[in-house]
Amino acid sequence: MANKPSKPWSELRKELLNNDEISSEYEALRPQYELIEQIILARTEQGITQAELAKRAGTKQSNISRFESGNYNPSLEFVQKLAHGLGKELRITLI
Repeated sequence: MANKPSKPWSELRKELLNNDEISSEYEALRPQYELIEQIILARTEQGITQAELAKRAGTKQSNISRFESGNYNPSLEFVQKLAHGLGKELRITLI
């Protein structure tokens, strides 16, 4: 049996978000996903590895990995350490 070609993420995401239950859960988690995306983007723009960010932030690489994969609900202190390790300032805005 041959493997079917996988769908591009953008197409799969669109299909999944058409499901009301999935869409509702996604919206509830949006701030977490956006934070993860910003940290990954800042890290990759600087060309540093998870291990290097962990060293700069005073934590373990496994914590960075779990955070970036969405398997870790970080404390505010942890996020501040990541921001500092990236040479960034953390700002939180309520809208």
